[in-house]
Amino acid sequence: MSESVTTENLLDNLSTAVLVLDNQLIVQYANHAAQDVFERSLNLLIGCSFNQFIASSSLDFERFQNSMEFGDVYSDSEVTFKFTDGRHTQADVSVTNIWENQDKRLLVEIRLVEQQKKISQENRQWAQQQAARELVRGLAHEIKNPLGGIRGAAQLLAKQLPSDELKEFTQVIIEQSDRLTNLVDRLLGPNLRPNFDWQNVHQVLEKVSTLVQLDPSHNIVITRDYDPSIPDVYLDQYMMQQATLNIVRNSVQVLSEHQEIVGEIKIVTRIERQVIIHGACFPLCVKIQIIDNGPGIPTELKNTLFYPMVTSKKEGSGLGLSISQTLIGHHRGKIEVDSWPGRTVFTLYIPIDKKDPQT
Repeated sequence: MSESVTTENLLDNLSTAVLVLDNQLIVQYANHAAQDVFERSLNLLIGCSFNQFIASSSLDFERFQNSMEFGDVYSDSEVTFKFTDGRHTQADVSVTNIWENQDKRLLVEIRLVEQQKKISQENRQWAQQQAARELVRGLAHEIKNPLGGIRGAAQLLAKQLPSDELKEFTQVIIEQSDRLTNLVDRLLGPNLRPNFDWQNVHQVLEKVSTLVQLDPSHNIVITRDYDPSIPDVYLDQYMMQQATLNIVRNSVQVLSEHQEIVGEIKIVTRIERQVIIHGACFPLCVKIQIIDNGPGIPTELKNTLFYPMVTSKKEGSGLGLSISQTLIGHHRGKIEVDSWPGRTVFTLYIPIDKKDPQT
């Protein structure tokens, strides 16, 4: 593509990804932002089909051809891209017909969904989850109080009954009251104070990995990709272990229900900078990703995934992820989820504080 140096510099400094395609949708040009989106250098993009690196997307490629043939301007918002390497993203896309040396070309602009929009959505979901949690807690307390009275009355009644056969009925009442009390306690979540200390997060993750690998009920492969440069983090190791274990076991259960999939779970740690967590900006965070190759989370559950009693598993209680979010919340962190068929990623962010040498 014959472009002046000035024009190329201008395009390379845009935050919008810009590509030029020929009538076969072969890439003729890609600016720096486009190279970042596809994670390919210019040399690896030029001469390749536009959708060669895209496993699936919600784009209407017939509109591409109409734009090429008739000059129609095609635009679409919040397009979902899933790349062949497993990544995915959302973007606004516009396609314009242009001419170059008497040949028709398509100018494709890809604008990634703004981070601010993600933050607003996160804050909205967090507020909804907090409201739901408070509602559940209120109901749980209202249920738990009379359960104690029912159990106590059944115990007193059992002492007055003349035969063991009749006492079996009161024993059923006591057992079912205990079962409901246990369920309510799980709904209320952990009520212990965190015991924070400086810990190596990889030691926590290794314990989780070992626990899961020792489980004989599955043959899922657990792999790890750790960043050894991550410093010690101020955390409660038992809460952190429980939070990550719940998520890993959730993936194990989903993969075990789909025997046609060769299950694999990958645990990845990285450093992330300038992370927004519930409206506050943290300069440095540890990012823990738990990635599985399962069927993905059903669309109808994505917005309510962390609500108590919400699950898609046959034998799931729907409490594990809710408890994990509560435990991560104790660490001022957050959990994000990205899920597509064949790839689900739970990402945990925990702020990294400066270690005071005086303490």
